[in-house]
Amino acid sequence: MITTDFLPGSPCWLDLGAPDIGAAAAFYGTVFGWEFESFGPDAGGYGVFRLGGKTVAGLGPLTEEGARSAWMVYFATPDAEAAARTVTERGGTVRVAPLTIEGESRMAQFSDPQGGQFAVLQAPGSQGLEAVDVTGSLTWTELYTTDVGAAKEFYGALFGWTTSDMELPGGGGTYALITPAGAGEDRMQGGIMQLPPEALDLTGGRPYWHPVFGSADCDATVALLTGKGGSVQMGPEDAEGVGRLAVCTDPFGADFVVLKPVEG
Repeated sequence: MITTDFLPGSPCWLDLGAPDIGAAAAFYGTVFGWEFESFGPDAGGYGVFRLGGKTVAGLGPLTEEGARSAWMVYFATPDAEAAARTVTERGGTVRVAPLTIEGESRMAQFSDPQGGQFAVLQAPGSQGLEAVDVTGSLTWTELYTTDVGAAKEFYGALFGWTTSDMELPGGGGTYALITPAGAGEDRMQGGIMQLPPEALDLTGGRPYWHPVFGSADCDATVALLTGKGGSVQMGPEDAEGVGRLAVCTDPFGADFVVLKPVEG
């Protein structure tokens, strides 16, 4: 369960890099009911999505030449500089060195040793997402990778995560469940799944993180997004003990999952 108390290593922010801010805002507004507020030209077009007045994500232009439109997941850290050192020591890459944003907050962007891109946020208090684990907000994070063992070792060293493996039904392989350091199973926040490079066509074989957004009706949400130019990679289908889900992309190719969780 993702919460807003942001334990070290827990998801605390996410934002979308898109080639067309207006079109992306309109798409997610239709699909999830989000309202976009731009911070204006001085912020380079960056702004936030809100649901019921609470911040659920950020949106900005693509900033790297040749970059694909994608969601970036940020994990809480008490020290962005220390995180950057650990990333380098463990074979990862510092893509954006730690920098100051909004007063005392610090952020940095990295790649893990297999190429999966992610970010960290060092923020005072509880700054970050204001709504999570409800319909229309972030409920889970997921890494598709070519080497689960290496991912466990890297992220375990960086964030102190613990993982527990579960067998997927139908011989679908093993799924590693992520829990923040020192937290109980009620704080599970995501999973790691191994796939061959040829199955990671969105990134040309490179691992990637994507968000899972809650939905009150997965099929209805899928109908909305396909009607607005999105597409479905898998589903909707029922996952035992999880809920009904679909792996989707927005009109620009950014991937995410829609999930109606099981009740109770």
